Amino acid sequence: MKRWALLCVAALLAGCDTLATLGYYQQSLAGHLDIVRRARPLDEWIAAPDTAPALRQRLQLALRIRDFAVAELQLPDNRSYRAYAALDRPAAVWNVVAAPELSLTLQTWCFPVLGCVGYRGYYDRAEADALANSLRGQGLEALVYGVPAYSTLGMTDWLGGDPLLSTFIQWPEGELARLVFHELAHQVAYARDDTVFNESFATAVERIGVQRWLAQQASPAARLEYAAFDARRQDFRALTLAMRRDLEVLYRDPALSDEAKRHAKAARMAQLRADHARIRTERWGGFAGFDGWFQRANNAAFGIQAAYDAGVPAFERLYEQEGRDLSRFYAAVRRLADLPKTERAATLAALTPEN
Repeated sequence: MKRWALLCVAALLAGCDTLATLGYYQQSLAGHLDIVRRARPLDEWIAAPDTAPALRQRLQLALRIRDFAVAELQLPDNRSYRAYAALDRPAAVWNVVAAPELSLTLQTWCFPVLGCVGYRGYYDRAEADALANSLRGQGLEALVYGVPAYSTLGMTDWLGGDPLLSTFIQWPEGELARLVFHELAHQVAYARDDTVFNESFATAVERIGVQRWLAQQASPAARLEYAAFDARRQDFRALTLAMRRDLEVLYRDPALSDEAKRHAKAARMAQLRADHARIRTERWGGFAGFDGWFQRANNAAFGIQAAYDAGVPAFERLYEQEGRDLSRFYAAVRRLADLPKTERAATLAALTPEN
């Protein structure tokens, strides 16, 4: 998810060959430094008499989650998520993703340090919208969406690390824990040019971590709340996974013309939205949290979602093979991250359970 602020570090390591690239680095640097400037240690926020009681309680909970991440999940013990920043916007950054009309393969952008990634982010929504419109003008399907948090991979600990943000601090307990575990996992292992590997690993860690948190630390009410959220998320994943598989088969079919593929795609999208409407009523009690996603869904949306889900079963299998020992699991993942991309993908494919 989400490490465009690291581009400011990359900018220090490599020159910018165009004014556009320079401008992008400048907005990344300015945006991240603004967040750093707003951040204050949790202890200060908690002790301050003018901190709202509800916020104080959430920060105390976040501090417990952060300590649990170190003690129970062996995630990095550094300055990340030990400070809090209040932002005046609903997202930390806005992500732009794009894909061709008849493909789920994401457009990529390449940077020093990070390598190539399937998204590009902006601290200013208007800049993200401008890029998305430009990509649409090139015939691509583009999507802009807000991201509540990002990771700088532990490389900005000297600046205070990655703070907790107002964009997610009020999330339900299980969701808050899940996000913190996910972002810290990015500091454990990172593979250049491999968004699916990086995000799927972090998603696997968040799932392992939140189950341990719920079992050991959460109240019965928090466990019930998370169960309701997660049931909807599982339904969402099932709907969209089936859609991705159908589209992949459709787009690869050599017997169909592009026009025939467009018609079939439109029909399948209509079916998806109808399925969502039915589940929303029958299973979710009218829950509207995914409405916007289904309204805007396109190839870019399915492509970026796959980055977070596609490799998770393989990582879960690896975790089991390592005896559910997190130190062994992380070491195995770091070894995978060091492999050439094709060899890494083949290893994960061999770990993936058959459907």
